[in-house]
This record gives sequence, C-alpha cells and structure tokens, in this order.
Amino acid sequence: MDLRERIFNVMKEYPLAVLATVTPDGKPWARYVMIDADPDLSIRFATTLHSRKVVHIQQNPEVHITCGAALVDSLAPYLQIEGKATVLREEGLRRRMWTETLKKYFTGPDDPDYCVGLVEPYRIEYYHLTVTPEVWEPAKK
Repeated sequence: MDLRERIFNVMKEYPLAVLATVTPDGKPWARYVMIDADPDLSIRFATTLHSRKVVHIQQNPEVHITCGAALVDSLAPYLQIEGKATVLREEGLRRRMWTETLKKYFTGPDDPDYCVGLVEPYRIEYYHLTVTPEVWEPAKK
C-alpha cells in the first residue's frame, strides 16, 4: 500500500480530528472536528457559518489538522496535516455532507447557518512506529 493510501485509511478510520486555525491576533486556536476525506486527501467538516473557526479561516486560510492514534501507547499511525481552508455553502455539497448527527446543530441541510469547511492539504506527515515521518506533498503542477 502506498503512502497516499495509508494516509487516506487513517483519515477514514479516525474521523475525530483536531483542527487548528489562526486567530486575528496571530495565535493558534484548536478544536475537535469530525472530518470526511476523499482519496485525493482533501478534507471536509461541517460547521456553523458564524463559528469562530469560520471567522479565522476567512481571515487566514492556513490550518493544521492532527488525526490518528487515539491513545499515547497505541501502535496506530497518526497524521500531522498542513493545508489551506475555505468555507463552502454549495447546496449539493451540504446535502452530501449531511448526516443525522447534524440534526443536533442544524434544522436540515438547507439551514442558512450550515456550511462546510474544505481543507486542501499541501503537506502531510505520516507517523507510525517512528519519530521520523513519511512526508506526502502534492505533485507540482
């Protein structure tokens, strides 16, 4: 299995991730999000349009995501992901991302406060049983 496939598998197996953004005064701010990844390694998460993370992303799209091993002594792999984020409101995407769990936060996929964060990674470090990561970066165009 190649590195890209192993990274994708970690993203699918461990959807609870930590998303860090940059505050307006340049400080990091981290919170949990549930991620959904594609084989191209793009990452999406549902959020509210007026959330702090959306404000941060609109002011500075640089984000960092950590996901993977849930226990310190676990032998499971984990990822450190650097990327650029955008906030999307397209109806089709919101419907594709909709889950029953989101009913706790939104009235439905048409709720005006419901949006999707999209992260396009430009560097992913894959750690598994080592302190030196394998590094994935997209091919240069």
